[in-house]
Amino acid sequence: MRKRIYWLLPDLDAARKTMNELLLARVSDRHIHFVAEDGSDMTGLHAANILQTSDLVEAAQTGLLVGAGLGAAGGVVAAYVLTGTGAAPQAVVIALAGLGAVLGTWSSSMIGSSTPSRRLKRFEKQIAEGQYLLMVDVPRTRVTDIEELLERTHPEAHFEGLEPNVPAFP
Repeated sequence: MRKRIYWLLPDLDAARKTMNELLLARVSDRHIHFVAEDGSDMTGLHAANILQTSDLVEAAQTGLLVGAGLGAAGGVVAAYVLTGTGAAPQAVVIALAGLGAVLGTWSSSMIGSSTPSRRLKRFEKQIAEGQYLLMVDVPRTRVTDIEELLERTHPEAHFEGLEPNVPAFP
């Protein structure tokens, strides 16, 4: 399991230097994400994608659970109605639960992909002012090492917290 560390960097130059130092510290570039104001220069940085900047993953998970639950409930009702027609009630419940899960995941992920991440909401002001947000995902055993590296090499940067659990998917 990984933890996500947040740092605010004042400008592009500091962000580039930080990116290079993290790469030299053997942090893979797929675990380093930068967020900046729309239209900002991101040359030399690994920009965060929709998985890091939106609520897509959380929305899809919620849609999966709600859709499966509603589909299963509809399946129970359908099985009750179809009793005596020869249809297997368990198959109807399972089929409608699966269909509900698929439709719930799809529709919720469409909404979630267009919703800004609630985790990044607290950084909106600083990003709008031109700062760069660094999100670096590191194994639990390396959190202290990476924090010390960034504190030592970038006194102008601000540590902004630690997210306890980063999903493996994004």
